[in-house]
Amino acid sequence: MSGAKSVPWVPTRDDLIPYVMTLAKVREGDVFYELGCGDGKVAVEAAKRGARAVCIEISGSLVKKAEERARREGVLDRVILINDDFFNVPLNDATIVYMYLLTHVNRELEPKLSSELRPGTRVVTLDFRIPDWCPVHVVRIREGLREYSLYLYIVGVSDKCVISR
Repeated sequence: MSGAKSVPWVPTRDDLIPYVMTLAKVREGDVFYELGCGDGKVAVEAAKRGARAVCIEISGSLVKKAEERARREGVLDRVILINDDFFNVPLNDATIVYMYLLTHVNRELEPKLSSELRPGTRVVTLDFRIPDWCPVHVVRIREGLREYSLYLYIVGVSDKCVISR
């Protein structure tokens, strides 16, 4: 069983999405991939900012919710919906990848990200690091007793660093 099937859907909090967009520097012309997009709200926000968004989600019912959201927000023409395991989908044209997955899945994704993404591609993860990559920037957001961490990685830099163990 791939890691994608073992990740529960936990939506990104609405109030964290502006931080994701700012950290990823989403702009017109970007190709924004969300791996495990759930209801698509992060990818839809990227589309509203001018990116072409690609939502990859293994759950057919969640893909339908993402499609409804994109239609409701008026960006369905800027959103590609893919009902599949993200391990099966090529990421070659991405300029930004966003993921809110678990550490073990991020570890499984490392070879795919390194081999398919072009140097300079921005990868943002919420709360779970890519274990053998070095983030170029970390943003911590405190809300009450909860702290969230956003990690920004740059392909060609973050995946080439040396992690001391």
